[in-house]
Amino acid sequence: MEAVAKVVRCEDGIRRCWWCGDDPLYRSYHDEEWGVPVAEDRRLFEKLCLEGFQSGLSWLTILRKRENFRAAFANFEFEKVARFGDRDVDRLLGDAGIVRHRGKIESTINNARRAIELVEECGSLASFVWQFEPQLVPASKWQLRSTCDESKQLSKQLKRRGWKFVGPTTAYAFMQAMGMVNDHLPKCAARSKIEQLRTGFSRPC
Repeated sequence: MEAVAKVVRCEDGIRRCWWCGDDPLYRSYHDEEWGVPVAEDRRLFEKLCLEGFQSGLSWLTILRKRENFRAAFANFEFEKVARFGDRDVDRLLGDAGIVRHRGKIESTINNARRAIELVEECGSLASFVWQFEPQLVPASKWQLRSTCDESKQLSKQLKRRGWKFVGPTTAYAFMQAMGMVNDHLPKCAARSKIEQLRTGFSRPC
């Protein structure tokens, strides 16, 4: 049985999804970023990579290190990351400002090379990932979801193209964050804003 999501009223009087807690950085992320539609390839690549780094950790841990990750990985410009070699891997393994996991570091470099191939194939990373925009009917009790059929398909297609650390759960978290689905809860103050942004958003094609 999946847990039921809830909205909490914070001390500033704003109703928010329960998961952002009382950390100011997390609340800012919830209010200003999470669910805002994104069509910029660099930002989409960054989020896919950081979701991979999050595996086994909390998103807040990654969020606190995000600027360090950007500095370490050339601001996630995948054309640059694709040129990283063994020296860069050693450098990153010695960087205490990021998550020092060899598999995740090497997968980010691999995924940068795969991103270049995908852009050559589809024109942009955005036009590829937005094909998998979920068409979800909200659950009556707003149960927490960790995957959907579309995230499973996105994961499958990325893996088929050689991407790593892009399982269905990672793919769904990416969709939530990048505005491919609006999972702010009905009474969350951010929900209507995100819905308006999604309505006016021009889908990449």
